[in-house]
Amino acid sequence: MLSSLKKWMTAGLVMMASIASAAEYEAGKHYKVLEKAVPVMQDGQIHVEEAFWYGCSHCYSLESVIVPWKKTLAKDVTFSRVPAMFGRAWVVHAQLYYTADALGVLEQVHGDIFNAIHLQKLRLVDKNEQRDFLMTKAGVSAEEFDKAYESFAVRSKMTRGDKRVRAFEISGVPTLIVNGQYVVDASSAGSQAEMVNVVNYLIEQERAR
Repeated sequence: MLSSLKKWMTAGLVMMASIASAAEYEAGKHYKVLEKAVPVMQDGQIHVEEAFWYGCSHCYSLESVIVPWKKTLAKDVTFSRVPAMFGRAWVVHAQLYYTADALGVLEQVHGDIFNAIHLQKLRLVDKNEQRDFLMTKAGVSAEEFDKAYESFAVRSKMTRGDKRVRAFEISGVPTLIVNGQYVVDASSAGSQAEMVNVVNYLIEQERAR
């Protein structure tokens, strides 16, 4: 009898926790649901993307949240970044991002780029300045940089990235997008720290589908 009662109580607590969790975050309040989802790769993964700009101070501060959070993600979750291009400086910073990616040094210099702009007060909006930066920070040669910087691959990724960010229907950064459909920012979530909690919730919802 006690065993049955304990099982019933446990089941009740689990149900209550599930209901509380489901009610914790609401569509239209804590996150936005796009009417038309932006396609993601159908590879069995749950895709989380961050729309950002290197010159954005809020994006810079979010790094302190994103970096440790990424380490907690399960193997069925893929995290990636998409540079937004809402102005001239945004475009040249996006070109730096994709150039570093093409050269295979993006993970090595991503944090350094943020620090250079926000701590060292470098603008990094000039091609020569960007070349010197990657040569110093990643040992990239001038020839390698120039070849990648104006390459078809980099230009194509910039075009695709710009279209993707605009399809997210966002007007500012940083923004996190789950599976191309759920949009989370600090305003809707309540804070930058809470952004990843909302995303974690949405990951669980997608996993359960």
